[in-house]
Amino acid sequence: MSLLSAIIQKSARLSARRTERSLSFPAELQHRQLIALLQKAKTTAFGRYHGFHEILQSEDVFRAFLRQVPATDYHAFYDRWWSQAHLSDTPDVCWPGQVPYFALSSGTSQASTKYIPVTDDMLHIMKRGARRMFADMSRLDLPASHLTRKMLMIGSCTQLRRERQHWSGDLSGIIGLNRPRWMERYYSPGRDITDLPEWSQRIERIAEAAPTWDVGSAVSNPMWMQLILERIIEKYGLRNIHELWPNFSVMVHGGVFFEPYRPTFQQLLGKPVHYMDSYMASEGFFAYQKDFANPSMRLLMQAGIFYEFVPFTEKNFDDNGDLRSEYPESVPLEQVREGVNYALLLSTCAGAWRYLLGDTVQFTDPTFANIRLTGRTKQFLSVCGEHLSIDNLNDAVHQADMELHAGVREFTVAGVRENGHWEHHWYVACENPLVSETAFAQAVDAALCRLNEDYAVERIYALKTVRVQFLPNSRFLDWLAQRGKMNGQAKVPRVLKGKILADFTAFIGEKHTV
Repeated sequence: MSLLSAIIQKSARLSARRTERSLSFPAELQHRQLIALLQKAKTTAFGRYHGFHEILQSEDVFRAFLRQVPATDYHAFYDRWWSQAHLSDTPDVCWPGQVPYFALSSGTSQASTKYIPVTDDMLHIMKRGARRMFADMSRLDLPASHLTRKMLMIGSCTQLRRERQHWSGDLSGIIGLNRPRWMERYYSPGRDITDLPEWSQRIERIAEAAPTWDVGSAVSNPMWMQLILERIIEKYGLRNIHELWPNFSVMVHGGVFFEPYRPTFQQLLGKPVHYMDSYMASEGFFAYQKDFANPSMRLLMQAGIFYEFVPFTEKNFDDNGDLRSEYPESVPLEQVREGVNYALLLSTCAGAWRYLLGDTVQFTDPTFANIRLTGRTKQFLSVCGEHLSIDNLNDAVHQADMELHAGVREFTVAGVRENGHWEHHWYVACENPLVSETAFAQAVDAALCRLNEDYAVERIYALKTVRVQFLPNSRFLDWLAQRGKMNGQAKVPRVLKGKILADFTAFIGEKHTV
C-alpha cells in the first residue's frame, strides 16, 4: 500500500464522518438553505419581481415563499425567465451574474430540447457532492489502493458549443471540462477520447485503450456501461471484464432504474462488485446511496437546493402529469411521510425557483431524508385507471425476467386503443430465444396484478389485452440514434405517450390509435 493511498483513505474516512455529523438535522439545514438562496438572489430580476426581500423579513419564510412564488414547469419558466439569459446573455435574471453554461436536456417525456442553466455556484456544489460520494466509498472493505486506481467516467462529449457569451452541451460534458486538474490522473478516458462527437467512435477508442488502464471503479448510465463492457470483452476474447480489470470493484450508476439491467450486467463480471446508486440531473446533484446495504439514497441537504414535496395525487396533477395549479399542496422536508409518492419542486443556486423537476420519489426514512425514485410525473401509465408507476413497471419486468430467465436488455410500454378497448403493448429486448412473447406477457401481467390492485381490477373490466413484441436491442439504440439521443445521458423511456409513441411505432413500422 502506497503512502498516497493511505493518506487519501484516511482523509476520505474523516470527511465521511464529518459529513455524517453535519447532516444530523436535515430539516434545519433545508431551512437555512432556503434563506441562503433567497438572500443571494434577492437583487436579481426574479427576486425583485417576487419580493424576496419581503419574504426574508416574514415570520414564516417558507409560507411567505409559497404565497409569493408560483410553482411552474420548465417551459413556462424558460419562456418567462431563462430565455433572457439564454438568448441574450442577460445577467442577474434568476441568479447573480451571467450564466456560463446551459445543459441540453430533453428528458424522456417531451421531445423538445431544454436549456438548463448551470452556474459556477452549481458546478462548485456538484463537485462537493461528488467528493462526498467518493469519501463514502472509503466505508467499503476495499484496500486503500482502490482510491488511487482509475475511475472510468462514461459521459457525453466534452466538445461544447459556443453561443454568444456562454457554452452549451450535455451536463456530463460540462462537468468533465470542469474537473480539478489534480484529479485528471485518476480519471479515464481523457479528452482525446471524450472530445470525439460520435458515441460509436468513443466506445471503440475506449475499447482500444482499456488494456492500459487499471480500473477500480466506474461511473455511468447502466446502458452505456453495459455496451462498453460488452465491446471490450468481444474485442479481446475475454470471458468477463475482470480478466482485464481484476481490481474493478465499484459501479456508480444513475439516470435509470438499475434492476432491469442487473442480471445481464452481472454476466459481464467475473466476481461481485459494489453498486452505488446516484441521483443527478441537469438541474443539480440531489442524492446518492450512502449505505451499501440499503438501496435508498440520502438527499443532499447542502447542495444549493431547497426541496419541496407535492403529493402526486389527482388533486395536484391532471391526467397528463401537469400541475393543476401554480400553488399546489406542498410540504417541506419535516412534514413528509413514508411511502407517499411526491413530485419534487426545486429552488436552486442555478436560478430555478419552485421548479417542477418531473421526478417522483418516496421516502423510506424521513428522519434521515432517505428516498427512492418511483418514476416521472409524465411517465406513468394510466389509460383506464390502472395507475402504474415506473416503479411498478420495473418491478414487474424484473420479476418476469427472473422467472423466465429472459435476459431483458431494454423495454418500454404504451397504452393504446384497439378495436374499441384498451390494451397495453410492450416492446422488449429479450436475449433468450426460448422465451415466447406470450409467456413474457403472461408473466409481466401476473406480476403487475400482484404489485398494483388498481391494475388487477382494470384487467377484469377495462384493460382487455396485454401484448408483448420482442425487438432486438439494436432497434432501441437505432431509435435513440435517429432522435439524436446517442449520448451518455440517453435512456429509453419506460412509457410511450403522445408524439414519442407515434415516433417509436412509426420507426418500428406500426400504427396505433394513440
